[in-house]
Amino acid sequence: MSGPASGASGPAIRTAGVGKRFGSAWALRGCTVSVPRGRVSALVGPNGAGKTTLLRLLVGLARPTAGEVRVFGEAPAQTGAFLAGVGYLAQEAPMYRRLSAFEHLAVGAHLNRVWDAQEARERLADLEVPLDRPVGTLSGGQRSQVALALALAKRPRLLLLDEPVAALDPLARREFLASLAMATVSGDLSVVLSSHLVHHIEHVCDHLILLADGQTQISDDIDTVLAGHRLLVGPPRPGAGVPGATVIDATDHHRQSRLVVRLTRPVLDPAWHTEELSLEEIILAYMRRRRSAIDRPATGIRTAS
Repeated sequence: MSGPASGASGPAIRTAGVGKRFGSAWALRGCTVSVPRGRVSALVGPNGAGKTTLLRLLVGLARPTAGEVRVFGEAPAQTGAFLAGVGYLAQEAPMYRRLSAFEHLAVGAHLNRVWDAQEARERLADLEVPLDRPVGTLSGGQRSQVALALALAKRPRLLLLDEPVAALDPLARREFLASLAMATVSGDLSVVLSSHLVHHIEHVCDHLILLADGQTQISDDIDTVLAGHRLLVGPPRPGAGVPGATVIDATDHHRQSRLVVRLTRPVLDPAWHTEELSLEEIILAYMRRRRSAIDRPATGIRTAS
């Protein structure tokens, strides 16, 4: 058997030194990530970081300029065998506005080898989403639920979601993420969810991919990320390093220094007070670090990973 469903071990997603160039500009460069099977991975980063480009590479809509991409051990391709195991929901959630959800499900049954229309209908009925109305007349939250139901109806092994909740109101956003969480309960589905809304996706995701300036800053379990980063507060030491830690972001005032660090071993210097960080604080620190690196004269590509 070929396609993403064929691999029996190894990560769901693995990229090694992936680069994607459009003309003279690199959207991704040196991107290396690994996502274990059955995880829900948050893909975060500032605008232009390369998130959509990475998703398109994973689904086979684009090919890397450099490096290697593997999904369940296979190179992505726009073939029936590969796409049978991958669901992809683009940012605009494209659907035929004049067709109803029921009609979309009928179309999907003709286009996919595996298609669970019954589960999709039950999912939408539970959410009180009308099946007989044109999707163009539904609310934004209802259209997103229809798009998610269609993506899940093919029973994919990997589901790729590009900013699916960006345009939703808070209630619709919560309902969409709750539906996604329910779909991943069995652990058979691997998900990559691109979003700017860290405080929302943290409740759904257990793995993090952080891109900035087209490069991988973090690719790890969220629990590991939280355990491995700390805020150090101490006397002013502009530009000073910290034994046992890599400084990600520094704020220096005349009375104190505040450092976001990635720990390599415990910080034993008693001058530093250590505090835990939220996931959002860690992500913002890496984004600031890359922005500072861009603002300085270039001396070569550097990453935090």
